[in-house]
Amino acid sequence: MTLVPLDRSRLEAALEALAERDREVEAALARLGPPEPRVREPGFATLLPIVVAQQLSTKAAAAIWARLERAMGGACRPEAFLALGEAELRAAGLSTRKIAYGRGLAEAVLDGRLPVDELHRLDDEEVVARITALAGFGRWSAEIYLLFALGRVDAFPADDLGLQAGFQRLKGLDRRPSARALRELVAHWAPWRGAGALLLWRVHGAATLEPAGAGLRPPPAP
Repeated sequence: MTLVPLDRSRLEAALEALAERDREVEAALARLGPPEPRVREPGFATLLPIVVAQQLSTKAAAAIWARLERAMGGACRPEAFLALGEAELRAAGLSTRKIAYGRGLAEAVLDGRLPVDELHRLDDEEVVARITALAGFGRWSAEIYLLFALGRVDAFPADDLGLQAGFQRLKGLDRRPSARALRELVAHWAPWRGAGALLLWRVHGAATLEPAGAGLRPPPAP
C-alpha cells in the first residue's frame, strides 16, 4: 500500500460521499463545516504521544507531553526516550506503567519488532495486530495511529468516548452508545468511517451545538 495522508482534499471528498448516505452527517456538515485534518508523521514520535494520552484529558496530556519533549531535548526518538531515567520520566508526569509502555515501544522500534517504516504497506488489521502486540497498546491506540499517521480513511476508533458522545449528539440519542454498539451503528458509513470519526469529534466539541439530546437532525422532509 502507498502512504497517502488523510489531508483536507481526501477528507472533504470522503465526507461529501458520507453525507449522501446519512442525512444527519449532511446536517452536521451544513451547520459546522468540515473538520480539520489530523495528519501526523508515521513513527515513534506519533505512537509515544498516543500512549501518553491514554485515560487523560486533552489538557493534561498536552502538559505532560510538553514536559516530556523538553526532557528529550525536543527530539522525540526512541534513543532519546530510553536515555531518560525513571526520575526524569516521572517528573515529566508519566506513571510507572506508562514508563514501561514507552520503553517497550522504544525497544520494539529499535530492534525491529515494530517496523514503523513498513506499517503503511500492511492492511488495517495487520497494523492493528502489530501495534496491539505491544504492552499498553490496545485497539484504540492502533486505530488512532491508522487514522492520523497512515491516513486510513475507514479506521474508526470506536472505544473513544468523544466519538461515542459525538454520535449520541449527532443522532439525538438518549444515551451514549457502547463501543460495540457504535461499530454496528456506523457500519453503513464504510468505507469512510475514519472521515466520519473526525466529524464526530467536531460535533462533540463544537460550541454551537444544540443542548445535549437535541442532536443535529435535519428538518423533516416536506
